[in-house]
Amino acid sequence: MKLTTFTDYSLRVLIYLAVQPGQRATIGQIAAAFDVSDNHLVKVVHFLGRHGWLHNVRGKGGGMELARAPRDIKVGQVVRETEGKGPLAECFTEHGGDCAIAPQCRLRDVLEEAAAAFYRVLDGYSLADLVANRSQLARILFHDLRPHPHKEEAT
Repeated sequence: MKLTTFTDYSLRVLIYLAVQPGQRATIGQIAAAFDVSDNHLVKVVHFLGRHGWLHNVRGKGGGMELARAPRDIKVGQVVRETEGKGPLAECFTEHGGDCAIAPQCRLRDVLEEAAAAFYRVLDGYSLADLVANRSQLARILFHDLRPHPHKEEAT
């Protein structure tokens, strides 16, 4: 199973904010940390806010922060919502799509079982689990915010 870029970026935004709980960040800061386009994150942030995972504040001093504690944000739920209700394969559509063997094929049952197992594993983890190594993540995500002792400043 391959996750969409939208899901990937949604999880990255949540991880970024969970690394520094209680602090706001801007789309620009998150985009810079992950080296992605601001434009890609705008829809993601709006979506996460609508679903109650982010608190988005507009205007000067604005930004976003987690709307729930990291332990209350289940990875499985985020992935389900961001991936949507689309079928895993053509045979999952009504009447099996255009597949000639759909009426007798057992692949659909196998794929349903696999998807259920996939989400069962994700449901066992919260955002807090993903940032249990918070200090190591912070060193990577926020490295440009600290002075670089070996970097000479241009004069």
